[in-house]
Amino acid sequence: MMQIEEWVEGAATAVILGHTHPDGDCVGSCLGLRSYLRAVKPELRVQVYLEPFAEEFHFLAGADTVSADFHEKKRFDICFALDCSDRERLGDAAGYLDAAERTVCLDHHITNEGFADVNVICSQASSTSEVLAELMEPARIDRATAECLYLGIVHDTSVFKHSNTSEKTMRIAGALLSKGVSSSHIIDDTFYRKTFGQNRILGCALLAAELRLEGRLIASCVTGEDLARCGVTNRDLDGIIDQLRVTEGVEVAVFLYEAGPGMFKVSLRSNDLADVSRIARSFGGGGHVKAAGCTVSGTREEILERVTALAAEQLRQEPSERGGRPDGAGNEREKNGRNTCYK
Repeated sequence: MMQIEEWVEGAATAVILGHTHPDGDCVGSCLGLRSYLRAVKPELRVQVYLEPFAEEFHFLAGADTVSADFHEKKRFDICFALDCSDRERLGDAAGYLDAAERTVCLDHHITNEGFADVNVICSQASSTSEVLAELMEPARIDRATAECLYLGIVHDTSVFKHSNTSEKTMRIAGALLSKGVSSSHIIDDTFYRKTFGQNRILGCALLAAELRLEGRLIASCVTGEDLARCGVTNRDLDGIIDQLRVTEGVEVAVFLYEAGPGMFKVSLRSNDLADVSRIARSFGGGGHVKAAGCTVSGTREEILERVTALAAEQLRQEPSERGGRPDGAGNEREKNGRNTCYK
């Protein structure tokens, strides 16, 4: 398949965007696409725009060229929006999307309704990096591109353990490894290894955790004061929600961190019986059946009470009432002639 090559045909400039607070899949997919475009069309001028991201991702090819400064007068022939469920999550960079002559959205979030000219939304894919790998010509994927995509898959599957890990995911990961990628380096150095500060804030979150709904929901919150005391930023909070999720007896995990006065970022995870994307949508957020998030104003207790009530409603429902199988199977869709999901 040559979809990517067809999209950039005739273009002289391209910009690649990811969501605010970029995670491993966002960074991996954006830099992976950059690397691939530079290989297949060297004359194309490609710029990646992302907010500052974790230091452990900086070894990826092209990380040192990423721009975090939006310039509203810049125009690009084509704009790629990756791993982003809606236009708003692009932040200031949405201006590049609005000004581009052509726009393409590549994503795997079930809540994505399609906001570009072309929308490839595969909700059964483990990650946007997996979606990209299927759109690339295998022979043209070099080691640099493979490293980026493998990292993205590793992070969005939590090292192949989440239910979004399919047989296809493993085949694609294996093909990427065949390009010379060091699996142990990526898994150990970018996923498991933590700084002292990251371990401190994890301990802080665990000490603050509480059980609700007779032990079926676990919730925790860290404040700006906690972050300062531990010497970390919001970029050091990865992994906390997943540690909460694996608590025995828990079906839903909720993690809040203070993003500003009266404003909290909320991460949601489920194990088997809840669709947390519906909870996130209630607050204007989005995500997947088992992993979602949103930004909510209010006090910690107000937000937790509202989330707890919605989670309780989810846990009372039958799977059919929640909108289908809890694992999200069957959610791939072709929304219209411009929105396709390649298998």
